[in-house]
Amino acid sequence: MQILVEEPLAEPRLHRRAMPAGLEELEIYRLEVMAGVHDHWIDRKGDQWNYTYHERLRSYEGQDGKRVDQIEEMIDLICTSEFPFGRRFQAITWMPGIDPHIVDPPCLQRLHFRVLPAGDTAGAPSQLSTHNSQPDRWKLNMSADWRSRDAYKAWFMNAFALTDVQRFVAQEISARKGVKVEVGRYVDRCDSLHIYGKDLEGVGGFAGFLESLRGKSLEDLTWTTEFAQPMFIEARHRLAAQLEAERQGLGKGVVPPGADLANFPYPEEWDE
Repeated sequence: MQILVEEPLAEPRLHRRAMPAGLEELEIYRLEVMAGVHDHWIDRKGDQWNYTYHERLRSYEGQDGKRVDQIEEMIDLICTSEFPFGRRFQAITWMPGIDPHIVDPPCLQRLHFRVLPAGDTAGAPSQLSTHNSQPDRWKLNMSADWRSRDAYKAWFMNAFALTDVQRFVAQEISARKGVKVEVGRYVDRCDSLHIYGKDLEGVGGFAGFLESLRGKSLEDLTWTTEFAQPMFIEARHRLAAQLEAERQGLGKGVVPPGADLANFPYPEEWDE
């Protein structure tokens, strides 16, 4: 399956019924991918949390034992390269000595980034060369390759978080190069995009999901990011409190006694 999203940040960005949980869980998942808030849960040989995408993208473990921040290195290469429109800017997740043998190997396999001039000059990458005048606007296209994916319960959350990675990379290149870099298209390719038989019928099943869409307008089925922002902020406060409870040895999913959840501090970068 190949899905092309021309404007991944266009509003309304949120599908009300395409999340297995709610807006708070969606924001926590985004922070898992963007900030690695649950990287400390990873147990490579355990029954759950064999990896996180943040760990694989920002702290990839090579065969020499060294950790590589693939996203940072790729951004740096794009910004310092004589050919920033090149085709080698990618990040991978698969660890061939480990992943074929663990319970839950990564579904995402690769991200590929391509910088091109925006607007009418798209398709003329020579204009990005340092030997020529540069356009005022660039765009950053991103492709994601997946080996396997739950179309019903995972696709939307995956795409929401990964296009935020795309936004972050475009933002960083823009700041470092001193030019406007827009978010371009997102291409999502999956070798096995499936729905499990157990999820077809019954409460919360796919059949009911399809029925719930009938006769609904776009407004009935979607939320804007602006609408969801208060819930996202609430999720950040709660998550920060839960992480503090873990540090205190109180366990997962709980908050410290007497914590003021409405004002519990969280890192500023979670807002970015």
